[in-house]
Amino acid sequence: MMSEMQTKPRTPRSVLNRTLDNLASGWKRISQLGNTRVLKLRPNLPDSDLKKLKLQMQDCLESKGGEVSSRARAAGLGQAYLELNDEGRYRFFKLLAKEFGIDRGALESTARAYLENTDDPEIPETMRAVLRPPWIKLFTQFNALPSGIKFLVDMRADMLRLSKQRTGLEALNNDLKNLLISWFDIGFLDLKRITWNEPAALLEKVIEYEAVHEILSWEDLKNRLDRDRCCYAFFHPRMPNEPLIFVQVALVNGLSTNVGKLLDNSAPSEDPENADTAIFYSISNTQFGLRGVSLGDFLIKRVVADLIKTFPNLKTFSTLSPVPGFRDFLAQVLDKGYSDMLDDSEKLTLRQLLGGDSSDWLKDEEISRAAKPLLMRLCVHYLLNEKRGTGARDSVANFHLTNGARIEQINWLGDLSEQGMQRSLGLMVNYLYKLSDIEKNHEAYVGQGEILCSTPVKSLLKKTQ
Repeated sequence: MMSEMQTKPRTPRSVLNRTLDNLASGWKRISQLGNTRVLKLRPNLPDSDLKKLKLQMQDCLESKGGEVSSRARAAGLGQAYLELNDEGRYRFFKLLAKEFGIDRGALESTARAYLENTDDPEIPETMRAVLRPPWIKLFTQFNALPSGIKFLVDMRADMLRLSKQRTGLEALNNDLKNLLISWFDIGFLDLKRITWNEPAALLEKVIEYEAVHEILSWEDLKNRLDRDRCCYAFFHPRMPNEPLIFVQVALVNGLSTNVGKLLDNSAPSEDPENADTAIFYSISNTQFGLRGVSLGDFLIKRVVADLIKTFPNLKTFSTLSPVPGFRDFLAQVLDKGYSDMLDDSEKLTLRQLLGGDSSDWLKDEEISRAAKPLLMRLCVHYLLNEKRGTGARDSVANFHLTNGARIEQINWLGDLSEQGMQRSLGLMVNYLYKLSDIEKNHEAYVGQGEILCSTPVKSLLKKTQ
């Protein structure tokens, strides 16, 4: 594989800036085609500007002047939105939610009409129209513009971010989410293998969006796209240069247990034709605005099918996954006093592990020796017994178990990076996708909340009970 460069590339915020600049300039040209007022708004959208904004929204919804004028007004409105700051965007959303939601008066009268005459076939259709708030029409007008679907994805990301501190956007967010679910149906998406020969702008985005194991350099990226490595992504036809979610895969022999070795740039490339195992070591969602839109489960199944077709010698499909919530759970074990799980010496060991720098304890042979059986056992307990509702508390575990995997192996010191030590004290997990059991495992987990694991994993829990 490629030798490692020590310098980390600049985080390419310019990628986002270029996208927004191109969008704004493109929409400006469209807005100039129609005979419409130029919407000049101050970034924080004061009350005096709200009146102008409301008029522009009304003009968009009334669709006066034909298709060209409608597109021009929608483009002008979208361009104005891009120039607002966070305060202005929140006020934009509040105006939309307050003034362009469901007409309650019309809803009440239609409901009364239906109760008085349930046989009228026109009333249900009227009811459906009344229940469709005008803001949905505005969203669909944005969607019809060039790059409009990307604009809406980013708009929902703004909604989600601003909703963390403020209220009043719930219905607006839910309607936009449901529209995105329909527009990003799996049947509309294209699966593509990303190679080193892709345009630089796309490769920049892979570096920027990688969320599990940071890509440290261009050489690091090239290594991850080498012949014994694969990167697959879903794309939407109307967002052809924006990966929606991507997965990185290593083609190896046997289960990989250490991500540092897996990503070692100095290791020689293997012949992928001889590999018997595909290791999924990173899955990254790239669009925060698509939160709640299911993509990852379909991605893994599609990638497995493509890998089998391309590399027929592959027999095993597994992940090498982090345990992102494990360290937080360990802190709770001490704080909440899981007295039935720990004796006094184990409590002392755990305090030593959680105190100071996340990797200091590795230098102490006595602590390290005591830590291994304790952490392995607690990790199995965390994955099998700690729940959120009926599902696993750990988000990564819940994702793979929902997709039909089982917990195959816990790996001691599988990730010695700073991030790996901070989130799980170095532990990693292999989730096994046994093709003949995927549907059965999925039904057991989703239907009965049953978390399936291998016998060796179970034995780690039993040994100290």
